Amino acid sequence: MKTTVGEVLTRIASTRAVPTGPLCEMCAAGIGDEHQHVVDVQVRSLMCVCRPCYLLFAPVDADLRYKAVPDRYLEFPDFDLGPGRWESLEIPVGLAFFFRNSLLDKYIVFYPGPAGATESELPIDSFETVLAENPGLSQMRADVEALIASVPTSGQSPRCFVVPIDACYELVGRLRTVWRGFDGGQDAARAVDEFFGRVEARSRSA
Repeated sequence: MKTTVGEVLTRIASTRAVPTGPLCEMCAAGIGDEHQHVVDVQVRSLMCVCRPCYLLFAPVDADLRYKAVPDRYLEFPDFDLGPGRWESLEIPVGLAFFFRNSLLDKYIVFYPGPAGATESELPIDSFETVLAENPGLSQMRADVEALIASVPTSGQSPRCFVVPIDACYELVGRLRTVWRGFDGGQDAARAVDEFFGRVEARSRSA
């Protein structure tokens, strides 16, 4: 009996192994726990993707709805934050990350807390002053990279890095599980130190 093309395709589909782990949110291929991300610029969300889908959106200068999140870590050891500058940004804690939203053409700031990431209205004049005093920050890529800054209250120098934006959301998710009280408590402080330790190990000087 002659076998039709449809029957052959049905047989192939029925015998194909079904992925049991995470799936690419674009093509539904199986991906491992360690995978890459793209940003959906229109809805400001991260998508877990396989390597081929990631590469489709990797060109840096492409004007696309989806943008691949790069694996780049830059340290700014000479980051300049003058007296009162952090307070002028109206951020109530000593940790925040900033990124430029290309659709809105403005910078957005988030800071961690017990409910996750809180978005705050950024006094644009104050932040433009910070950018002007640190021109190297212009290397940051819109939508997919973020400036993350930690400003200790003990008089230590602030720590500043440009990191993939998915690393920031990973930190926020971790902090949400351990946050206690207003300032997060010791477990949150330990998680932040561990995060910056990994970032420092991966970073090159800008």
